Amino acid sequence: MTAAASTPASPVADPEIGLALGHGRFATNYHDLGSGPVVLLLHGSGPGVSAWANWRLVMPRLAENHRVIAPDIVGFGYTEIDHDIVPTLPVWLEHITSFLSALDVDRVLLVGNSFGGAISLWLASEHPELVEKIVLMGSVGSDFKITEGLEAVWGYEPSIEGMANLLDVFTHDTAKLPSTLAAARFEASNKPGAAKRWNSLFPAPRQRWIEALALGADRLGRLKQPTLLVHGREDKVIPLESSYQLLEHIDDAQLHVYPHCGHWVQIERATDFTELVADFFAATASAQS
Repeated sequence: MTAAASTPASPVADPEIGLALGHGRFATNYHDLGSGPVVLLLHGSGPGVSAWANWRLVMPRLAENHRVIAPDIVGFGYTEIDHDIVPTLPVWLEHITSFLSALDVDRVLLVGNSFGGAISLWLASEHPELVEKIVLMGSVGSDFKITEGLEAVWGYEPSIEGMANLLDVFTHDTAKLPSTLAAARFEASNKPGAAKRWNSLFPAPRQRWIEALALGADRLGRLKQPTLLVHGREDKVIPLESSYQLLEHIDDAQLHVYPHCGHWVQIERATDFTELVADFFAATASAQS
């Protein structure tokens, strides 16, 4: 795939499909709204996930003062790669750096959720010139014992019942979620080829994928970007311990813990989370002005 200008995808009712960008061996589906300093949103690794599904409640508010870019990370959503390669950490980093280069973006405010948090940390470590500031939400990136919740997420087999069970894992109170969400996420996880692709990403034994995504104390200690850690106290997927480890090792880090909140902080506490992030980024702008 050669580099190409962003184009609107074919007109469809699916809000998950945004702009399409060909760059190198990737064809990325992404959302791009607002203007100003660039905020890059990197989603998590749940079945049926996409940038829009993860960030739909966050993007409009952040776009009031920023250019917000949210790609489907390769291996997820509607982004494609030549030859159906199964992505691993080097490919995920190649995808994001190639994507930013194709958009002529050379500096970002970075927000990573769960798996996307680990990719954010590796991006900041390997390419510090790209990353001005980091927000990590329920983030992978430390070395912890895999939870039953994450085993359930990465071991998901497509069914409406299975997806409904995962919503209980992801959230503290499913009563606050739309009644149609389980069916919608199941359909997304069961698109043609989606189940095969999903099963290739994090096969058992799954502890090894946490270890592969962990940076280690020395590498974390070399990060210089101001970092905001956010975690739901009742998170069943990524333990709060993970954020405490990151807090211990990242030099300029602070931690905000939401009570009565599970793994989906950006959904369960969407307004509070978005205002917290907006204030954190605004403090950067104020310090530089």
